[in-house]
Amino acid sequence: MPLGAFKAALMGTAGATVAGDVVLLSTTTASNSATASITSGITSTYGEYIFKFYNMNATSDNTDLKFQVESAGTTGYDEAITSTWFRAYNYEDGSSGSALGYVAGNDLAQGTSFQHLIDQVGNGSDENVAGELHLFNPASTTYVKHFYGTFVTNGQDNQAVNSYVAGYINTTTAIDAIQFKMAAGNFDGTIKMWGVK
Repeated sequence: MPLGAFKAALMGTAGATVAGDVVLLSTTTASNSATASITSGITSTYGEYIFKFYNMNATSDNTDLKFQVESAGTTGYDEAITSTWFRAYNYEDGSSGSALGYVAGNDLAQGTSFQHLIDQVGNGSDENVAGELHLFNPASTTYVKHFYGTFVTNGQDNQAVNSYVAGYINTTTAIDAIQFKMAAGNFDGTIKMWGVK
């Protein structure tokens, strides 16, 4: 993909593409919402979908941002996921130093619950989440669907948290919907979905 197109995706500029390689498909705005679902636009037109998260602010303290998908022709966000999840963090006052480590409780092993994207999200006015999630070939009816993401938050106890997640959705049925939610409470924020050819 041309650098210009990727830069357009990073900057979140609608219509700023190079040869149509990266296209802004939708913008979902959550306002005190329990969930944010994208139920259209995920098709075979694009081989990769990028979901970018802006100012995701939770109403509950010390919660987690999560996602799950839905196969075409089904109801319920409950596909089997196998994943890996780790994070790095550092407190504002440096009291704990920094740490990087695997968090087994945030991964899934053929689990059908919602996959963690980032944890320890605070509900203060200065505590929100930004990040991105990449989903590959969701319309494939031959292969499983791979994903990876990275997120950052000013966490609930004054720490910078950076999380990394990767894995696959273990279905050869096309995926046509995705849902995001906090583990507890509602949230505000904006999610932009980009298609990459």
